[in-house]
Amino acid sequence: MTKRYDLIGFPLGHSLSPQIHKRLFELSGIEAEYSLTEIKPEELSGKYDYLNALNGFNITIPHKIPIIKFCDELSEEAKRYESVNCVKNSAGKSVGYNTDCIGFVKSIEQLGASLESKVCLLGCGGVGRMMAIEAASRGAELTIAVRKEDIDIARSVAAEIETIAPENKTEVILLPEVKGGYDLVINATPLGMYPKTEGSALQKEQLQGVKYLFDAVYNPKETTLSKYAKEMGVKASTGMAMLVLQAVAAHEIWDGSEYDESDIEALIREMEKLV
Repeated sequence: MTKRYDLIGFPLGHSLSPQIHKRLFELSGIEAEYSLTEIKPEELSGKYDYLNALNGFNITIPHKIPIIKFCDELSEEAKRYESVNCVKNSAGKSVGYNTDCIGFVKSIEQLGASLESKVCLLGCGGVGRMMAIEAASRGAELTIAVRKEDIDIARSVAAEIETIAPENKTEVILLPEVKGGYDLVINATPLGMYPKTEGSALQKEQLQGVKYLFDAVYNPKETTLSKYAKEMGVKASTGMAMLVLQAVAAHEIWDGSEYDESDIEALIREMEKLV
C-alpha cells in the first residue's frame, strides 16, 4: 500500500520539499506520495481528521507551535524548542518531532566544523534561538550578534541558555562589533536571501581569522556572505545541506530509513541546482 505524507503551512509558495522527499523515498525503496497542503491558521483544527489519515507530515510556518495540540507525544527536542516540524502517525498515536535541530547539527559536522569551539551566531530569532541553544549545549563559547532593535531578544536567549547550560557564558554584541577570529560563524538572519540577494549580515573584513562559516540561507546557493567568506579563505556552506538533512531525519523517524552519505551529498548538490 502506498504511504501518504504531506507538508502543511501557509502560504507555501515554491517549495523544494516534494523533490527532496521523492528522492529520499526512491533511495529507500519505499512507495509513497508526498503532497503540499496550504492550511490557513484558523483552519488547522478542522484538518485533524485529514492529518490523522496520513502516515506522517512536515510542518512549516505558521503551524510549528499550534500543531503541538494535535500531538499525543513530543520528542525531547520538540519539547525543548516548543516547536514541531515533523509528525509520525503510527498505531493510533501522533508523535511530534523537531528535525530542524538535527539537520543543523549534521550540517555543521558536514562542513567539518565543531560546535564545541568559539562560535559567533548572527541573529537569534526563530531558528536562531534553536541554533544558539544547540551550540551552547554542545560546549560552544558563544557570542550572539544582532541588530540594535533585537538586543533584548538576544539577552533573553542568553538568559535561557544560562538555565540550560549554566557553565556556558554567552556574550551579546551588535553586528557591527563582530571582529572576526571565531572558529565558526553561523548566519541565522534572512539577509542575503532571494530576492534581496545583495544583503549580508557582515562585511568582508569582519570575517578575518574565521575558520568556518555556515549560512542558513539556501536560496541563492551562494550568498553574498558566503562569497565574502571564500574570498577571505574561510570554508563556507549555505543552508541547502540543513534543508536536506532535516528531511533525512524525518525519513529516519517515519520509516527507519538509512542512506549512504554519498547519496545525500549528491541530493544536496542536485537541489542546489534548482535554486
